[in-house]
Amino acid sequence: MKLPRRRRENPEASPAESAPEAASDTPDAPDAPATAADAPATAADAPATAADAPATAPDAPADTSADRTADATTAAQPAARSRVSAARSPGGLRNRMRRFLQQPGTVDLTPYRKLLPQIAEDEERLRGLSDAELTEAAGDAAEDAQLCAVGREASRRALGERPFDVQLIGTMAMLSGQVAEMATGEGKTLAGAIAAAGYALSGRSVHVVAVNDYLARRDAEWMRPVYDLMGVSVGWINQSSTPEERRQAYAAEVTYAPVSEIGFDVLRDRLALRGEDRVTAPPDVALVDEADSVLIDEARVPLVLAGAAEEGSADEAMAEIVRGLDPETDYEIDEDARNVQLTEAGAKAAEKALGDVDLYTEEHLGTLTRLNVALHAHALLQRDVDYIITGEKVRLVSESRGRVAWLQRLPDGLHAAVEAKEGLSATDTGEILDSITIESLIRSYPTLCGMTGTAVAVGEQLREFYGVEVAVIPPNVPCIRDDEPDRLYETAEAKEDAITKQVADAHETGRPVLIGTLDVAESERLAAQLERESLPCVVLNAKNDAEEAAIIAEAGARGAITVSTQMAGRGTDIKLGGSSGDRDEVAGLGGLLVIGTGRHESSRLDYQLSGRAGRQGDPGGSVFFASMEDDLITQYAPDTAPPDEVDDDGLVADAGAYWSLGHAQRVAEGVNLEIHRNTWRYNKLIEEQRRIVLDHRDEVLRTDTALKTLGERCPKRLEELSETLDEDVLTEAARQITLYHLDRGWAEHIADLADVREGIHLRALGRGMDPLDEFHKAAVASFNHLFDETAQRSAESFETVPITADGADLGAAGLKRPSATWTYLVQDNPFGTDIDRALRSVGRLLGRPRPGS
Repeated sequence: MKLPRRRRENPEASPAESAPEAASDTPDAPDAPATAADAPATAADAPATAADAPATAPDAPADTSADRTADATTAAQPAARSRVSAARSPGGLRNRMRRFLQQPGTVDLTPYRKLLPQIAEDEERLRGLSDAELTEAAGDAAEDAQLCAVGREASRRALGERPFDVQLIGTMAMLSGQVAEMATGEGKTLAGAIAAAGYALSGRSVHVVAVNDYLARRDAEWMRPVYDLMGVSVGWINQSSTPEERRQAYAAEVTYAPVSEIGFDVLRDRLALRGEDRVTAPPDVALVDEADSVLIDEARVPLVLAGAAEEGSADEAMAEIVRGLDPETDYEIDEDARNVQLTEAGAKAAEKALGDVDLYTEEHLGTLTRLNVALHAHALLQRDVDYIITGEKVRLVSESRGRVAWLQRLPDGLHAAVEAKEGLSATDTGEILDSITIESLIRSYPTLCGMTGTAVAVGEQLREFYGVEVAVIPPNVPCIRDDEPDRLYETAEAKEDAITKQVADAHETGRPVLIGTLDVAESERLAAQLERESLPCVVLNAKNDAEEAAIIAEAGARGAITVSTQMAGRGTDIKLGGSSGDRDEVAGLGGLLVIGTGRHESSRLDYQLSGRAGRQGDPGGSVFFASMEDDLITQYAPDTAPPDEVDDDGLVADAGAYWSLGHAQRVAEGVNLEIHRNTWRYNKLIEEQRRIVLDHRDEVLRTDTALKTLGERCPKRLEELSETLDEDVLTEAARQITLYHLDRGWAEHIADLADVREGIHLRALGRGMDPLDEFHKAAVASFNHLFDETAQRSAESFETVPITADGADLGAAGLKRPSATWTYLVQDNPFGTDIDRALRSVGRLLGRPRPGS
């Protein structure tokens, strides 16, 4: 029998003392991006969080070569080679001050380190046990140290990989409800698996939240032997899983699944008509992989359950009209490329094309709306940047991952406009039955922890939105990657020429090169330029991301040139020498060289890219190229003055220009944070209303509440039906009628709120009111009528719906549920609401250069 393990209430409460680390064979850990401590050293490297969190992680204790090569027995002995205590060293003093100021990433690891000798001692004892005895020991593990010892031995037997001490520190951080920041190649997948097993062995249900199908299945199957030895059941889910497969996977103690699939299952379960139709388990523990990506970058993404409404229709006529407009004279795009509007000349041209109508009369308001949507699709959404065309379908590209967002679509009207722009058939439109943001989904778990390579930079946000702290786990072997200063060029052309020359110089020596681009179009343009210079390369972008594992696995081979969009969450380490090459030979050439073709809006994405080099103490280097024409500067620091000092090759030598590049990135991060906050402020009330509705729905689904309520409103009808029908039949009939109207009412409510939010800012600001207050008033007023209207409609239907021994025939009374439902992620209005655009305008003002810079 498994005994509940005793949780430690406050692992940070112990005094600061360091303990020696045990060395081990490195696990083949494929997927942790760069730590914030490995941030490129540039003028712009400080992450721009609300508190401008430092770019460096707390210093790791100084390691000696003897420490790194000691065997497990030595680790259990007293520290004969004790290091300078953290409290006395300059780095330790700095860390104590940062902890005093409660800055992100300052969780004290000392309590975890103090358990390492006990873990090593237990490990020696466990090695003499049989597999069955080891499984029994896992069930009896009552403390984190015992759990980690069992996990280490299970990993050694099952995978041939003995976790490093730093991996076990990461495990203990996750068991304490923290996000562990672990650098590339440090083995966070295995650390997370041991933590998940620890929660499961204490009687908890664990969902390991992955970023995609591939990683969910791969990690579950890869870690399954470890779970088996620890006596923990494991399952996984992907897009193709059947309802029964999903039910079985959720029944396991540990379930690996993409965040989108968990959300979709929750949405489908919310509309289940019978309790046995539901597949999910109540949320308990969420262990989030790539935590910063899921919890921050995708927090605002709504997951949607839609019902078939009607066949879509592409507005080809409007697409043809806007195609004929002159971008120089007929319409204007604002500075941040988020809005476009017709000029007077453009309006006249459109009116003439439409048969000399007046677009600005009430009669033609719908036509003007269609025209504006078509213009947005034409002027603001770029093919091979915002979306690609594959299989005669418009597929959106994830900005944070650089992959095709297969389940994501734009709001219906805009999506159809893009299809018309590209001459494609329109997809079916759907009525939104329910939705949930990823942030709301994750917040439903009582316990949250996770792992990633870049958490410190968003530590303030993780604390603000989720109440979790970041524990920075030091690398097992110090990082020796050489991160060069940024190289800023006057023009994009000069930048790309310089990149090509840098690649040529490295390739001539045989050094492998990884080039990280900002979008698909840039990756293909740069690849074509390299080919013209006889520099063959392999391209990984959203058009061929199914091949990513094979491409990334060979990116460290001698002479390899790989061009990739967005490296976050790629899930595979780049090993020097490739899959079968000579690691030492490539290391002698300097290791992998990572080249960034521009700074991202988020500094974390830069860190993740540079972190692909220098895995586990390997040599490597990184350098970022940028230009004054990059979107980052033109959108977030548009008034930056031309540089005063420019070399003949276009390289900028003006310090003020470099400051503007870093400042633009900080402004972008600040603006996106405020938009995140703004989104949450609006969603918070809706989530509370949704919870109330779901609680009521669950009561209807499980009890006879519906029959009692309808019996009170329609006593004669109930008496009449009771003469010929069993109570069970009547209970089910009343339930189906009530659920129909409750679901219908909720769908109408969220549709109304979407309309309210879209226009509330202009109405409220025009009257000098707070838009959020006005939205809340409208939402509360609408919600106050929801249950009364549902009860009234249900009573009316109870009087008219034919009810026989076979149940209620809702269809005969015109109460038809959607013939089909589907799920997708909606890329919320990519141009933003009025308030979002206002925030960006403020951001541009903040992006003005400093006086004298």
